[in-house]
Amino acid sequence: MKKTTIQFASIVLILLSLSACKKWVDYNPREDFRVTELDYLRSESDYRTMAVSVYTPLQWLNQQVPVADIASDNSVAGGENASDVLPLQQIDDFTHTAVNSTLAELWQAAYEGINRANYMHQYKDQNPAGTAVSFAGKDALYGEVYFLRAYYYFQLVRMFGDVPLFTDKRLGLTESKSLKRAPKADVYKAIEDDLARAIAALPAVQVEKGRITKYAAQALLGKVYIYQNKFDAAAPVLESIITSNAFTLVSNFGSMFLASGENGPESVFEIQYSNNSPYYNWGAVNRGQGNYSIQQNGVRGLSGTAAMPYAPGWSTNLPTQNLAAAYQAGDQRKDATLFDVEAYKNANPQLNVTYQVAPFKNTGLYNHKYLPRKGETSGQVELNYLNNFRTIRYAEVLLLAAEAFNRSSTPNDTKARGYLNQVRQRAFGNTSQNSTASGTALRQAIWDERRLELAMEGDRFFDLVRTGQAVGRIPGFTAGKHEVFPIPQQEILISGLTQNAGY
Repeated sequence: MKKTTIQFASIVLILLSLSACKKWVDYNPREDFRVTELDYLRSESDYRTMAVSVYTPLQWLNQQVPVADIASDNSVAGGENASDVLPLQQIDDFTHTAVNSTLAELWQAAYEGINRANYMHQYKDQNPAGTAVSFAGKDALYGEVYFLRAYYYFQLVRMFGDVPLFTDKRLGLTESKSLKRAPKADVYKAIEDDLARAIAALPAVQVEKGRITKYAAQALLGKVYIYQNKFDAAAPVLESIITSNAFTLVSNFGSMFLASGENGPESVFEIQYSNNSPYYNWGAVNRGQGNYSIQQNGVRGLSGTAAMPYAPGWSTNLPTQNLAAAYQAGDQRKDATLFDVEAYKNANPQLNVTYQVAPFKNTGLYNHKYLPRKGETSGQVELNYLNNFRTIRYAEVLLLAAEAFNRSSTPNDTKARGYLNQVRQRAFGNTSQNSTASGTALRQAIWDERRLELAMEGDRFFDLVRTGQAVGRIPGFTAGKHEVFPIPQQEILISGLTQNAGY
């Protein structure tokens, strides 16, 4: 996946051109050297290439990760001034409206992924020409497609609540003008159905790193259940991953976020990025193969000797001192998550470190997990960092399982504590900080551990909302409004969708 150049040809115009001809059966568009829908999905290679294209919008969703921390108590937008990265500033201050380019891009990217998955679903049994194309591994390939569609819908439903739901086929131009929002329960049911199909078809191991496995589908299903408070259903799904012994916690927490740690023994699902195809389109910064958000996290104006490993960036998505204070002494995750540039400068005088202090909402801290490093980009350096997003890690599976067992109709706090303490033992290197809590205290301990373990990985806002902790934890958060983001205004205008309350 990481080395693959991903392309997807548009086919919408074909149908429009054909409908303009009354005797279309007498017309062969190939005579005008036109590519039509009939030219697609003729071979196994076509199906496999198009399945890769369904992965592509995962990369375009990269702003979901900083948004979910900036909208929480984990980080602030930062930047050069109050008008820098304005969409993120608005989200940070909870002044965002339906006119926000970042939210619009996340909506569009997710639905592009859904449309691509739907196109493959539409022609699973017969291609557009009406011919069945069979090959070994086709069902497993479609397992990947169904996982991806579920993932895109999951991002949409937790960001926007009720959203348009369509699964039978690719959405056409006419249909897009008359969409309706489906209740969250219906969207979650479609997600569950897709993940069940994926689990039944996917292998436990993929030869090519980055492809979806059975365990990734189980982990996402368990997380989806947790979001719906279906703890009895979540517990066995998540425990099946644990008892498979397919994953282990790496001893050095920070090593996971190095290039050498990608797709490692703790990785359940990573979104792959590459620096092999230099990308220069500043008009679509999220739409390359590189991870654009890495540049955002870097220290503005950073420089030093050749021995300094870090590269400069734009000083956005700055971790808060509130997050820093949440870590206990001896927790290795603190330094792996938070980069104190001034402390680094003072500890390494031989590197001659200089930098420009972020002039807006400066916290003195930077996102160490995804801090730009030298040699990990190419071409247009700001847009081509190779860093994968560690989207689901085994540590999260343990914490989700802990929550599921603690909150089940028949709680099992012994198991819940055991899974929580595995994560804490890795964090401290010993058992001295093991939790002995039970009941509601254990529940809060699990929630708090999620913050410490997954900080700056794009879950904090959603965790605070789903657990009812957002009010009081997030400055500016208004109950009854800010649990979801506004539907992008252009979608309201095009499709006549209703807007979320308060926007």
